[in-house]
Amino acid sequence: MTAEFRDGGPLGHGPGRTPFWDLLPAAARQALREAGSVKSFAAREHLVRQDEFGDHLLVVGSGCIKVTTVSATGYQAVLALRGPGDLLGEQGGLDGGPRSATLTALTPVRALVISGEAFRAAARDHPIVTGAVHQVLSARLRDADRQRASAGADPVAARLAGLLLDLAAGHGRRHASGAVEIALPLSQDDFAGLVLGSRRTVSRVLEQWRAEGWVTTARTHVTIENADALKRVREGGPVGG
Repeated sequence: MTAEFRDGGPLGHGPGRTPFWDLLPAAARQALREAGSVKSFAAREHLVRQDEFGDHLLVVGSGCIKVTTVSATGYQAVLALRGPGDLLGEQGGLDGGPRSATLTALTPVRALVISGEAFRAAARDHPIVTGAVHQVLSARLRDADRQRASAGADPVAARLAGLLLDLAAGHGRRHASGAVEIALPLSQDDFAGLVLGSRRTVSRVLEQWRAEGWVTTARTHVTIENADALKRVREGGPVGG
C-alpha cells in the first residue's frame, strides 16, 4: 500500500465531482491494490497512446494527466485533465478495443495499473466497483454536456477565467507576492481545448489580461496576479477595465 492509495479522505478534487477511488469502501480498494501494481511515470511520458491496444486500466495516485485525442485531419483536442483518484483507460481496458485517447503525464505521476481481467475479477467479488465505474462515466457525460452548454452561452473569457481559477486551486504555487503560479506545463493550445475555444481568442484574452496586470505568462506557465479580477470575469464581468 502506498500513501497515494490510502483509505479515506478526498484526494485533491474540488467540490462537485467525486473521483473513482473515493467512491470505494476499504475492502474494494484493497482488492484493487492486490490486483495491480503501482508504477511511476515521468513528466511528458505517455501512459497510453490513442489507437493502441491494451488490456489495463489505471487509477491515478498522484500527479496530473492530460487526456488528448487526434482527429482524422490531425487536429489535437484536449479532452480533460485528470488527477488523484481518477480512473483512466477503462474503455480499452475492459472492452479490448483500441484506446480512444492519449494519456500524457503533465507532472511526475504514480498510478495503480490493473489488467482488465484482474479488474473484472475484483469487480465480481466487490460489485460496488462496477457501480463506481458507472457513476464516474455518468458524471463525465454530465460534465461534457455542461461544458458544451457553457460553450454556447458563456464567452471564452469567462470560461478561461474559471479554468485558471480551478487550476490555481488544485495546482497552484503561491509566491511571496501573493501571486499564484499554475504549476502545470499547459500551452495556449491546451487552454483553448479545455475551454472549447480557439487559440486565437485565448491568446487575445491572455494578452489583454497581461496588459491589465491580472496575469503573467511564460511559454507553458501562467501566474495569476489578480484573482479577484478573474473571479469577476468568471461571473460575467468585463474582460478589461
